Amino acid sequence: MSSGATTGRGGALVRLALGQGPLKAASFIVTVYGDVVEPRGGVVWIGSLIETCAAVGISETLVRTAVSRLVAAGQLSGEREGRRSFYRLTAPARAEFSAAARLLFGPPEPADWHFVHLTGSAPEEAMQALERAGHARLGPRLAVGCRPLPPSLTRGVVFRAGIVQGEDDLGAFAREHWALEPHAAAYRGFLDRFGALTGELEGGLRPDPATCLAVRLLLVHQFRLVVLRDPRLPAAALPADWPGAAARRLFCDLYLRLSPEADRHVARRFVTADGALPEASEATLRRLALLRETA
Repeated sequence: MSSGATTGRGGALVRLALGQGPLKAASFIVTVYGDVVEPRGGVVWIGSLIETCAAVGISETLVRTAVSRLVAAGQLSGEREGRRSFYRLTAPARAEFSAAARLLFGPPEPADWHFVHLTGSAPEEAMQALERAGHARLGPRLAVGCRPLPPSLTRGVVFRAGIVQGEDDLGAFAREHWALEPHAAAYRGFLDRFGALTGELEGGLRPDPATCLAVRLLLVHQFRLVVLRDPRLPAAALPADWPGAAARRLFCDLYLRLSPEADRHVARRFVTADGALPEASEATLRRLALLRETA
């Protein structure tokens, strides 16, 4: 970790939440915006990002490089007030973040089964985009899924579908067309890592506000990566020991435990051109209420 990383027992919690692999700066900054900045207005001083990323071992140089790349990718736009640089989410990024927030913090969405017949001259490229979005390939131009279609899909015929018979065989259909084990393994890894962290908290450890925020961000970051890759099939299509529901309960429980101190730290350390970010907003309070219904 960098010299700015959290130390002591709080540092041990952060290292436990980090796991073994290094963080990608741009992806983690996306998590910071989604969890902290977007529900409080969408703009923040780069110094707040640098301080927050230092707590998880990401250097200032990597933060500045990542922010520049996010600007070039059209996800952030910059503005200056005196000597300070502030960055806000662009309109397309805000729409994308809103969809991700519904997935992370909202109730489970009902399955929306559909078939997609690809048209156009590059079906393989479009098919790979569909597979990344959780759909299963049935043929060179035909796919099935129940997740939203990727925004990049501009050519294709979409048929809405419903299960009219054979629901008992839906699990066999899913096993044939989706590789579910990697997703189950990702959920089990999440449960192992953050279940151990829960044990530390239940053992009496009371981390400081900065540590609470760092750990909550790592919790959201890891859960987001797992959930966004999940094909999110309905329960009838999943194995009986599917770990997704247990992972969601753990996510909800830990998020609620960490949030009081984490949000206090946000109000103390996150800065906009108009002053500090608020400790809470209508959006953050709604998130907590939704999580309490699941926990």
